[in-house]
Amino acid sequence: MKVVNINERVLKRNEQMAAEIRTLLKEKNVFLVNLRGSPGAGKTTILEKVIAELKGRKRIAVIEGDLYTTRDAERLEKYGVQVVQVNTGGICHLEADMVKQALSKINLEIIDLLVIENVGNLVCTADYDLGEEIGIIVLSVSEGSDKIMKYPLIFQSSEIMLINKLDMLKNTDFSTVEIERDLNRINREMVVFNLSCKTGEGIFEFSRCLEERIDEFQATAD
Repeated sequence: MKVVNINERVLKRNEQMAAEIRTLLKEKNVFLVNLRGSPGAGKTTILEKVIAELKGRKRIAVIEGDLYTTRDAERLEKYGVQVVQVNTGGICHLEADMVKQALSKINLEIIDLLVIENVGNLVCTADYDLGEEIGIIVLSVSEGSDKIMKYPLIFQSSEIMLINKLDMLKNTDFSTVEIERDLNRINREMVVFNLSCKTGEGIFEFSRCLEERIDEFQATAD
């Protein structure tokens, strides 16, 4: 009996496409970020703050992933950046071929940073390489501090974690001690930023880190 593992075939094809994307963006000197997190974690609001912080220093475009709506893309367009909406029609993650199609609608010659805001999900989005240079995971304090061990793959495959909605911390049982302990178990190299989009805490520091990563990438590409 021959068994065909459809999932393996799909992931292999995705990896090939992701490699093509990575090569293309390296040639264009464009730094790609895969921004992931649960629905309501604050991904779009963080993007708004970062775009405003980096305006005039870095040229930014966004690929906005969503199941059905264009609401987040409409919010970001107001900041004068290129935005391409990708609606998955119910699929809980973006795949590399979706990203490649979206790239055809972006002028890569005039941007430094391309951010993919992935579909809100802590499971499926961890499996699909989109050609990114770094993965960033957003975890809001309202979600609880148990998510790292419950969904380890997405935290293992991310280089930066943004702990968001810090202004709500006193109203939750979120434990930074638990977060630190669990990261030591599965990803000791993780860089963590504490953010509050309401107060502005941590936005400058994270934006500066992102700017430095872009500069390093482009210096290597030159």
